[in-house]
Amino acid sequence: MKLSTLTAVEWFVKRGLAEAPKTSYEHALREVAAMAYLYGKGYPQQAAYQMVESWELGEKFYPGERHEHY
Repeated sequence: MKLSTLTAVEWFVKRGLAEAPKTSYEHALREVAAMAYLYGKGYPQQAAYQMVESWELGEKFYPGERHEHY
Protein backbone atom coordinates (compact mmCIF):
# COMPACT_ATOMS: atom_id res chain seq x y z
CA MET A 1 0.00 0.00 0.00
CA LYS A 2 2.77 2.45 0.93
CA LEU A 3 4.83 2.00 -2.23
CA SER A 4 1.84 2.08 -4.58
CA THR A 5 0.49 5.25 -2.93
CA LEU A 6 3.82 7.10 -3.01
CA THR A 7 4.44 5.97 -6.58
CA ALA A 8 0.98 7.16 -7.65
CA VAL A 9 1.50 10.68 -6.29
CA GLU A 10 5.14 11.15 -7.36
CA TRP A 11 4.22 12.85 -10.64
CA PHE A 12 2.02 15.32 -8.77
CA VAL A 13 4.79 16.06 -6.25
CA LYS A 14 7.27 16.79 -9.05
CA ARG A 15 4.70 18.97 -10.79
CA GLY A 16 4.12 20.98 -7.61
CA LEU A 17 7.83 21.49 -7.00
CA ALA A 18 8.25 22.76 -10.55
CA GLU A 19 5.22 25.06 -10.21
CA ALA A 20 6.07 26.63 -6.84
CA PRO A 21 8.95 28.88 -7.99
CA LYS A 22 6.70 30.32 -10.70
CA THR A 23 3.72 31.02 -8.45
CA SER A 24 3.87 30.27 -4.72
CA TYR A 25 4.11 27.18 -2.56
CA GLU A 26 0.54 27.76 -1.41
CA HIS A 27 -0.71 27.85 -5.00
CA ALA A 28 1.35 24.81 -6.02
CA LEU A 29 0.14 22.80 -3.04
CA ARG A 30 -3.47 23.70 -3.78
CA GLU A 31 -2.99 22.76 -7.43
CA VAL A 32 -1.43 19.35 -6.81
CA ALA A 33 -3.90 18.56 -4.03
CA ALA A 34 -6.76 19.21 -6.45
CA MET A 35 -5.10 17.05 -9.12
CA ALA A 36 -4.45 14.21 -6.68
CA TYR A 37 -8.05 14.44 -5.44
CA LEU A 38 -9.38 14.10 -8.98
CA TYR A 39 -6.95 11.26 -9.66
CA GLY A 40 -8.24 9.51 -6.55
CA LYS A 41 -11.79 9.98 -7.83
CA GLY A 42 -10.84 8.01 -10.94
CA TYR A 43 -9.77 10.63 -13.45
CA PRO A 44 -6.65 9.70 -15.44
CA GLN A 45 -3.54 11.60 -14.34
CA GLN A 46 -3.36 13.74 -17.47
CA ALA A 47 -7.09 14.54 -17.35
CA ALA A 48 -6.78 15.64 -13.70
CA TYR A 49 -3.82 17.85 -14.65
CA GLN A 50 -5.62 19.43 -17.61
CA MET A 51 -8.81 20.01 -15.64
CA VAL A 52 -7.08 21.81 -12.77
CA GLU A 53 -4.91 23.85 -15.15
CA SER A 54 -8.08 24.92 -16.98
CA TRP A 55 -9.41 26.41 -13.73
CA GLU A 56 -6.55 28.91 -13.63
CA LEU A 57 -6.64 32.35 -15.12
CA GLY A 58 -3.26 34.04 -15.20
CA GLU A 59 -1.75 31.42 -12.82
CA LYS A 60 -4.46 32.19 -10.24
CA PHE A 61 -7.46 30.16 -9.14
CA TYR A 62 -9.42 33.17 -7.91
CA PRO A 63 -9.10 36.97 -7.96
CA GLY A 64 -6.77 38.26 -5.29
CA GLU A 65 -4.78 35.06 -4.93
CA ARG A 66 -1.33 36.02 -3.72
CA HIS A 67 1.88 34.92 -5.40
CA GLU A 68 4.44 35.15 -2.65
CA HIS A 69 7.81 33.52 -3.10
CA TYR A 70 9.32 32.02 0.03
